[in-house]
Amino acid sequence: MERIYLDNNATTIVDPMVKQAMEPYFCEKYGNPNSLHSFGTEVHPDLRVAMNRLYKGLNAAEDDDILITGCATESNNTVLKGVYFDLIKNGEKNHIITTSVEHPCVANTCKFLESQGVKVTFLPVNKDARVEAEDVRRAITEKTSLVSVMWANNETGIIFPIKEIARLCRAKGVLFHTDAVQAIGKLKVDVQDAGVDFLSLSAHKFHGPKGIGALFIRKGLKLPPLLHGGEQMSGKRAGTLNTAGIVGMGLALELAVDNLGFEDSDVRRLRDRLEDGLLKLKDVLVIGRRELRVPNTVFISIRGVEGEALLWDLNKNGIAASTGSACASESLEASPIIAAIGAGSELSHTGIRLSLSRFTTAAEIDFTIKTFTEAVGRLRAISASY
Repeated sequence: MERIYLDNNATTIVDPMVKQAMEPYFCEKYGNPNSLHSFGTEVHPDLRVAMNRLYKGLNAAEDDDILITGCATESNNTVLKGVYFDLIKNGEKNHIITTSVEHPCVANTCKFLESQGVKVTFLPVNKDARVEAEDVRRAITEKTSLVSVMWANNETGIIFPIKEIARLCRAKGVLFHTDAVQAIGKLKVDVQDAGVDFLSLSAHKFHGPKGIGALFIRKGLKLPPLLHGGEQMSGKRAGTLNTAGIVGMGLALELAVDNLGFEDSDVRRLRDRLEDGLLKLKDVLVIGRRELRVPNTVFISIRGVEGEALLWDLNKNGIAASTGSACASESLEASPIIAAIGAGSELSHTGIRLSLSRFTTAAEIDFTIKTFTEAVGRLRAISASY
């Protein structure tokens, strides 16, 4: 069998249709969209199509803003630092609420803002690895300016109650941002129905290209630019527009939405088949109940087996998995998720994340179950702790 890719929460293969749609913008339609000559203006209609696909894919209103960014990290930084400079720095509401399990680009930005005098509350997760809306409600004070909670967790796939949190934030007069990177293409993401003020996304998580992302900003809200320079995007984000990336992201989002039924049925069926197979092993723990997770993710802890050792064993057999967030892969610290749910230090270094996509096949899942089972047996046989 050829290599098997089960690390789709880190990044995804570019859909061949997306790649084909992007190709003309490298060597044919390569003009700068801000140029006044024909090389620049000829791409304007294609950019409008791509932007319309983004608005439709998120169900954003025409007068909402969708800001093109380089990635979700930039989108998240734009919201957190923008709120700091716009509302907190010279105001009285100097409190931000987030969770203890956010992606490093949110967590570390909040820690930076703490160094600037902002009070940040990092809400812990419960035994289901989840933060509930009631937890957020109790943490809100008259000083709170922003709540930032991810839509779905990158390691466990646990879905957070975004609609309920948005509703209570609106009632309290608090801005609400969600990092929806792990939700797009796996769940229905409707910004009007959810009622969020800001939403971040990244194209490479839903079979689009790397190096392009977006930030939804609800009508009437403004953020100071994170990047200063030219007047691109009406001065909201400087830098030459990534035409190929925008075209690719627009089509990728359209395809992701079109495939949601598939994602929520065949992908879920294969994920459950994989999970059932791995649960036949003794002394394993899957983090989070199935009904609380996005349909493509399994985060499993195996007693007596170091996650890194199993990862390398799987890789040797052609299977790509992960011990957690790719952006924290160089860290040897224990999984913050396993630590957060109180599973104990013995399990905190044993987590493996397997994440599927609509391109995953049943044969790949069956081979993974067989190889995974054999690897665990081999590693436990030489383990000093099992």
